[in-house]
Amino acid sequence: MKKVTLLAIASVTLFACGGEGENTSNVTLTNNMDSVSYAIGTSQAKGLMAQVPELNVAAFMKGYKDVSDSNDLVISDADAQVMLQAFGQKKQMEAAAKQQEEQEAMYSVVKEEGLKFLEENKTKEGVQVTASGLQYIVLKEGTGTQATSSSDVIAHYHGTTPNGEVFDSSVDRGEPIPFNLGQVIPGWTEGVALMKEGAKYKFFIPQELAYGANAPQGGKGPIKPYMPLVFEVELIKVN
Repeated sequence: MKKVTLLAIASVTLFACGGEGENTSNVTLTNNMDSVSYAIGTSQAKGLMAQVPELNVAAFMKGYKDVSDSNDLVISDADAQVMLQAFGQKKQMEAAAKQQEEQEAMYSVVKEEGLKFLEENKTKEGVQVTASGLQYIVLKEGTGTQATSSSDVIAHYHGTTPNGEVFDSSVDRGEPIPFNLGQVIPGWTEGVALMKEGAKYKFFIPQELAYGANAPQGGKGPIKPYMPLVFEVELIKVN
């Protein structure tokens, strides 16, 4: 995603050419510097128009000429910096919103299938549902120390997609892992905090408590954007 920043906008304004009262239609490129200057103008104009298609070219040229001719500025440098920063942030937010809309459309089937999976799953025997929408089954209850949402723990886990494809498993690797519950996906933070040492739960995590739109590897791996995840977790130790 391109970012429109004060620096980016300032860089293209440096290379603008032409202005009020100056005829640019009959400029003759007589030497290499003339040609380079023209090439810079076309390159920077394309970049600027791509970033700011609504640009008022006349106002832009007025600003450029006022600087190049050392005229009094209509807008002070300080105010211009504030305006450009605010405008750049606005463009970034718009681009991010557009990207999310496009991604939601692209993965709408995954999202719909995930909702259907969770809706059907919550009716199955033994499935409990928390206020956040997290679903879980107690496979084995523990008797040791209970975890909290900020605990350092050691656990075994086996993670799959709703259709059963394994994407990560400490069980398969044969070695449990240590981690902090404040540094994992929200579904894990909430779910493991329900457990005591020695417990084994199976979690069905809605996409909004998993990775949401930000799937690992950009969605190129087994986990797709907006996909719910399934984990079997055995809590071995709470530190």
